[in-house]
Amino acid sequence: MALEGKLLIGQQSVSGTRANIQATNPATGETLDPAYVGGDRSHVEQAAALAWDAFDTYRETSLEARASFLETIASEIEAIGDELIERAVAESGLPRARIEGERGRTCGQLRLFASVVRAGEWLDVRIDPALPDRQPLPRADLRQRHIALGPVAVFGASNFPLAFSVAGGDTASALAAGCPVIVKGHSAHPGTSELVGRAIQKAVKACNLPEGVFSLLFGAGNEIGQALVTDARIQAVGFTGSRSGGMALVEAAQARPQPIPVYAEMSSINPVFLLPEALKANAQGLGEAFVGSLNMGAGQFCTNPGLVIAVKGSDLETFTQAAQKAVEQSGAQTMLTPGIHRAYEQGVTALGGEAGVREVARGQTGEEGYQCQTGLFATSAEAFLASKVMQEEVFGASSLIIECQDMAEVKKVAEQLEGQLTATLHMNDADIDAAKTLIPTLERKAGRILANGWPTGVEVCHAMVHGGPYPSTSDSRTTSVGSAAIKRFLRPVCYQSLPEALLPEALKESNPLKVSRLVDGKRNA
Repeated sequence: MALEGKLLIGQQSVSGTRANIQATNPATGETLDPAYVGGDRSHVEQAAALAWDAFDTYRETSLEARASFLETIASEIEAIGDELIERAVAESGLPRARIEGERGRTCGQLRLFASVVRAGEWLDVRIDPALPDRQPLPRADLRQRHIALGPVAVFGASNFPLAFSVAGGDTASALAAGCPVIVKGHSAHPGTSELVGRAIQKAVKACNLPEGVFSLLFGAGNEIGQALVTDARIQAVGFTGSRSGGMALVEAAQARPQPIPVYAEMSSINPVFLLPEALKANAQGLGEAFVGSLNMGAGQFCTNPGLVIAVKGSDLETFTQAAQKAVEQSGAQTMLTPGIHRAYEQGVTALGGEAGVREVARGQTGEEGYQCQTGLFATSAEAFLASKVMQEEVFGASSLIIECQDMAEVKKVAEQLEGQLTATLHMNDADIDAAKTLIPTLERKAGRILANGWPTGVEVCHAMVHGGPYPSTSDSRTTSVGSAAIKRFLRPVCYQSLPEALLPEALKESNPLKVSRLVDGKRNA
């Protein structure tokens, strides 16, 4: 498929008018063709108008038609073949195996949401039949279902050019809910975005859906993003990126005459707690495994273990020595963009220069491109509690060991942490009581609590929570991964005493959709 460097608005390819965007191969520094001419507010207007025109039709498509659409997108993405893999590798510097796995995850989550749509439980149908003879007052017939919020603006992420980008989790869950989607493609991988965007275009056409169900825009700077978030027809936003970028969108959304939700996944340092008995039993192995997680993807995961917290002593020294050796043997890895590499270098320098922080080890330096040199540092709990810099995310393979006097100080550190996507406990049976003292704090601080694992790696399934208290996300009540992500783009509507002919299919007496329903407080099929 020849890349055109154009915006995709509905079924049209449209030339932009603003500054060019051009991808850079971070492994070589090579500039990649074609150039993508950025859009302006008129392009947002076109895409939003089409999305709004499509909304009422698309949100009432049958469950089967919508599920089939999601599956068709997955098939069209797979049909691109090696061209997609090669372009994504060139634009991201990520290894081929990682991109192939990410394509599988992208298509897998589209198919997961297809199964969710078919099952219909997301409609959350509740029916309280009329009680005309109830005393002292009768009850009207009351029926509730969930409907789509409206057109959604999705911002592609830098670190997942497929799974959190044009057809990623935000797009998949919004489309599953019945919301048209306008994506602002990430400037780091515009070619990958165009290939996937054209696959979605094909699926829209093949499924005979309104063309405004999907559009893809590009733009340097903030113009396109601000125009999307402030357009009156956009009803929600999905974002993965920096805290500053996410909060800028939140502020713009809240300043609208009609404020809208922004589901922003932003920053997290994902503390790992090494409890005493587990540390005593396996300090060496834990140190080696920790660095394996730290180095995954050059540390460019939102669940990267950026803090290790434990009681100081000989066992922690053994862990630190094992980690030190593993870090020193860590080869340099290409980072996603020159900007991310620059920010990583600045973050590591700031962390290493903070009072009370000592450098434990640095990984090997790179010879070319924008490569990450792993960094491991240590500090005392006292110094950590007095520092804001130490709590700031360093996006990349960098982590800080916090040495505590005792478990009381471990809990004190936990209490001062900001909101996190994950918190990990390494423990054995003898650590149960210590873990019990931490769990209530960690429940308040994190969206996912792990035992005896590492936070990198997020399963796409029904029970997953990829979210957490601020600043890990802008809304701790939601998840951006897993089937529950569909709930972000829905709202309840109650229908009181409407005649059968006006009721939506999900609420009709005969239950033609065969969905699970709560009838007079009892679950029925």
